[in-house]
Amino acid sequence: MTLYQRMNSFFAFLFSIRWQDIVDVLLNSYILFRMYVLFRGTNVIRVLAGLALLWIFQRMAVALGLIVTSWAMQGIIAGAALIIVIVFRNEIRSVLQAKNLRALLWEVPRNAEMTPIDAIVQGVYELARHRIGALMVFPGKEDLDEMIQGGLAWGGLVSKEMLVSIFWNGNPAHDGAALIQGNRVTRVGGILPLSLREDMPKYYGTRHRAAAGLAEQTDALVIVVSEERGAVVAAKGSIFTPIEDNVALERILGEHLGVGREQRDHLNKRRERKELTAAAVICVLCMAGVWFSFAKGMETLTSIEVPLEYLNRDPQTQIQSTSVNTVRLHLSGSAALIGSLRLDQVKAKLDLSHAARGQNTFRLTNENIALPPGLRLNRIEPAEVKVTLDVPATKEVPVQVDWAGALSPGLTLESASVTPGKVKLTGAQRVLDHIDTVYTEKVPLENLKTSGQLDVPLALQSLGLKVAEGGKEKVEVSFAIGPRPN
Repeated sequence: MTLYQRMNSFFAFLFSIRWQDIVDVLLNSYILFRMYVLFRGTNVIRVLAGLALLWIFQRMAVALGLIVTSWAMQGIIAGAALIIVIVFRNEIRSVLQAKNLRALLWEVPRNAEMTPIDAIVQGVYELARHRIGALMVFPGKEDLDEMIQGGLAWGGLVSKEMLVSIFWNGNPAHDGAALIQGNRVTRVGGILPLSLREDMPKYYGTRHRAAAGLAEQTDALVIVVSEERGAVVAAKGSIFTPIEDNVALERILGEHLGVGREQRDHLNKRRERKELTAAAVICVLCMAGVWFSFAKGMETLTSIEVPLEYLNRDPQTQIQSTSVNTVRLHLSGSAALIGSLRLDQVKAKLDLSHAARGQNTFRLTNENIALPPGLRLNRIEPAEVKVTLDVPATKEVPVQVDWAGALSPGLTLESASVTPGKVKLTGAQRVLDHIDTVYTEKVPLENLKTSGQLDVPLALQSLGLKVAEGGKEKVEVSFAIGPRPN
């Protein structure tokens, strides 16, 4: 297939797309996009991505003709769909139990980013009151993953009880640092780099040196609760700030988390917009691929014969002859569309507005054929149509009987007459110019035994003529038969 043919085939496919197909793709793309929005961050979305990849491999196996592989993958996908519903029923139930229909259909759920300062303040002073040592890290704009070593990933919501339980002496992770981001404790038992400063007070222990080591190298705020003295200190940059009361701690946390939260909100919103835009594009491409796969996979062929309509003929001319009155159309499309196709939905039309007197040759193209949306025209038979046009005229010509055969032996035709002897004909001027006599249809002599009269039709069909208005297409033939003389 040449590049030109490929381009024609591609454009023919584009023009065959119905508005219903576009709505179908967009609707399912939005459903897929909503599933991503509602389940993102959960294991469900990862499993669904794996199933989508498996489906792509299955379609590739179908294209390559790998029957067993395709069948096996189809079975795996069907089984996995059931397993997802069973294994992740809790996640699915939590999504479907939305507050309202708006949250389910178009709202984008957002994780709360605001840190509960009151809970942190209460937790810090509860630890100080019980002389429980603590080390809490509040990130700023910089990433701390490379600065904090070890520890355990955590995901608990910040509360006074949570902070006390983390740094309780019986907890294995109480000696490390707790990383607090947003409203969650994201890591516990983290190891911070120690500061090598010589100007620190002698009563500052390892916790204070760890807080200074991280604060000097990043923009994080570190809160230290002394185990020996129960004092609270905030470290940021190279400065240690003793915290006298809960009001001062709340102010320092508010200043730091306010700036950090503003930056994080901005970055998170930009990242979320990019993520959602990319997800929407991928969903549309995936659904378009699925639609194309099903549309091509279910495509079938058919051929139908429809009448050819001749339109816009010059009223001063008439059609004398045509090479065809019907055309055969070879169509392709989805099995559902082909199965529901009716003959009255397909039209074949030929515009004669530019035709001239005499014989005209027209080539039939897609523009001459009207099809329901979704069907494609592959071929027209015949591809060319010849139409002869002429100016109508009227002429009076004599009528002659067309005798055929012979009378029985011993009989002779003594006389014959036609009533009327002349008829007025209408038809193409070019045909009438060459006609001086019009004949009746054949009258077989072997059937005549005696004199009589017959009504005989005129032979006009082969000439493309007809009797003028008011005339009759039959004439009366009177004849006399007598014995043949010896």
